[in-house]
Amino acid sequence: MGDVLVVQNSTSGGPRRVGGWLEEAGHKLEVIMAHEGALVPDRLCHDALIMLGGGYLPSEDDRAPWLAPTRRLMAQALADGVPVLGICLGGQMLAEVAGGAVQGDAGAPEHGSTPITIRPEAAADPLFRDLPAVVPAIEHHKDAITRLPAGAVWLAETERCPYQAFRVGERAWGVQFHPEVLPERVHEWEVDGFDPDEVYARAVADEPVSTPIWYEVTRRFSQLIDARSRRAQAW
Repeated sequence: MGDVLVVQNSTSGGPRRVGGWLEEAGHKLEVIMAHEGALVPDRLCHDALIMLGGGYLPSEDDRAPWLAPTRRLMAQALADGVPVLGICLGGQMLAEVAGGAVQGDAGAPEHGSTPITIRPEAAADPLFRDLPAVVPAIEHHKDAITRLPAGAVWLAETERCPYQAFRVGERAWGVQFHPEVLPERVHEWEVDGFDPDEVYARAVADEPVSTPIWYEVTRRFSQLIDARSRRAQAW
């Protein structure tokens, strides 16, 4: 069993470079292919949880029946103070489980590399502190968080989708964008109203800026996992 549990919710939506960076830092990943029927564990026995994206709303159990046990796993991680990184659907799930709200087809869709504005509240955040004022990140969504949970720290925004990044408690982060993907990923997504060549060219142009930023954020998340592991061993 790895020290990081990764829940995958779509065929092509693996942990990609975020997973690779964590492995380079010495972490072992256990990837649950939930969308293929792999059993979601009843209890989280790991030092961190990463919840990936997928084409569902967090409570769309009729289309994705594994989401119900996955939400329970997320709730346990929050209750136990386990480091959490929720990406796209995973970020929406974190918001919903913690008491926020998510809406389908909310506002204008975002697709491709997008400038994300870092909010002043991020100055003291363990992951988002000291980042540039505006950072590029790859987006692919039409559903969105419409209300953050009470007490959540709002970390980043865009005009089209305000709640781009947030923190719940001390160790759980949700992001609407995809720090794990490289520009090639946008070729796998089909979205009406976007020119695929233009979207890809923008992502390629932004990649030298975005990669070091999301590497650093992942490195900081890795340090939190290490701290959790040391506490567990001390117990």
